[in-house]
Amino acid sequence: MENYYQLNLFNHSQNSINYNNLKYPKGYKGLARFHKYWGKKPIESLSFLIDALTQKDDLILDPFLGSGLVAREALLKKRRFIGIDINPIAIELSNLMVNLPCSFQLQEAINNLDQKIKHKIYKTYILEDDKIASHYLWNGEELISTWNISNFKKTREERQPTDYDCILINQYENYISKSLRKIQLFNNSRINTTNLLTLNDIFTGRALYNIDILREEINHLPQNIQKPLLLSLTAASGQMSKMVFAITSRGKNQNKITNKIEVGSWVVGYWRPKLHFEINVWNCFENKVNNLIKSVIDNKEKERYLVSTRLEPVINKNNQLALILGNNLTVLKECPDEVVSLIITDPPHGDRIPYLELSEMWNSLLGKIPNFTEEIVISNAKNREKNKEDYTHNMSIFLKTASRILKPSGILALFFNAKDKDSWKFLKQHLTSLQYLKFRGYFPMNYSAQSVIQDNREGSLKSDFILIYQKSGIDDLEKLKPLLEIPEWSVEFPEDFLKLN
Repeated sequence: MENYYQLNLFNHSQNSINYNNLKYPKGYKGLARFHKYWGKKPIESLSFLIDALTQKDDLILDPFLGSGLVAREALLKKRRFIGIDINPIAIELSNLMVNLPCSFQLQEAINNLDQKIKHKIYKTYILEDDKIASHYLWNGEELISTWNISNFKKTREERQPTDYDCILINQYENYISKSLRKIQLFNNSRINTTNLLTLNDIFTGRALYNIDILREEINHLPQNIQKPLLLSLTAASGQMSKMVFAITSRGKNQNKITNKIEVGSWVVGYWRPKLHFEINVWNCFENKVNNLIKSVIDNKEKERYLVSTRLEPVINKNNQLALILGNNLTVLKECPDEVVSLIITDPPHGDRIPYLELSEMWNSLLGKIPNFTEEIVISNAKNREKNKEDYTHNMSIFLKTASRILKPSGILALFFNAKDKDSWKFLKQHLTSLQYLKFRGYFPMNYSAQSVIQDNREGSLKSDFILIYQKSGIDDLEKLKPLLEIPEWSVEFPEDFLKLN
């Protein structure tokens, strides 16, 4: 088998696929950039796998759906698609990705909100001379400076805080949200949370007051426009929080250090830096809505899809799309044998990304209550009992299910990038033990955009690996041909990772 792969790597003629895009993805733009989500993958890799490994009307499954980008890509390429995720916001984002709102209605809605509530929110940021603050720079509990944008020069003005500023801030200091449910978090040092963490630890009272104003008015708008506006709120919520770090010593790597302080962003976890910004809630929200409007206008695909919440209509070809909230182990029990052409997924691996914990702020803003108990994940929150043994057990069941529901010659494309050897051992031992699912090879997938985490975290991985497994069938070799032309394609399991300490 290996000789066949190596021989055909040179003999198989190049097709129209641009393999260079896999190595040098362009980065997230438009819709793909609208909302942060953990472990988001480049569009280029998703598009390549769908083009290379499936045909029109084939059924594609992602049992750990995430941001919904793969759902959109599959539908654009006229494939049937089933997406499953236990995270409520993942399903909400996926619904947005596949059925975009009307840009005219969005613009009408933001204009309506501008007229009705912008002045109420701006009133909470008013300065002594009636200008509106855009940013407040805090050092712990001490207000260092206030910023506003000049109406004439469109440049920022920095000023020392006044007694007036402090009096205004104190009016909202103890405000408790009237519209948001309490967040449920756990003692997890990996993401800087405790079970006592509240929304008031994450947001200022003023921010929560203004979020309540936004939510209340959004709820009065037509149903079809509420969800994209609420997702604009969650997309902006990180910048509304106390988790926006201040960038100091910009240019130190080029020996051009400046004392100018710049606005950073919320990165990951619930880290609340001592030196941080508080940003005008209306400005954050309006910017996200405007970004969404532009993305919708720029998008040429206007088709709308009927979204099922059950497997059966899509499997029976009565519907093209299903997006299902739930545990994939439970949902896929109802899936018939040998109906899926491609499973493309990025399952949790290692303890770096406890998805539901990291998404709890968003789900709270949406009013959604996640099912922490059934999440397949490793978490450092010991009282959740989501350890390696529990994860291995559940993933073993999933892999057996994947082997059962794949068609003969069907493909499981698994995104993976763990640094611990136990995670790699699990893949090798459990997948090689499956009778009909065979490892065929892998190739690296570079991250699509420069990332604060990837650039600065010591020892961070610079690429994912896409591991290809195939269910035995008569068309095995033909199905794999497009993969053989990938310059960095390898048929050997990445053994180096088994040697990690």
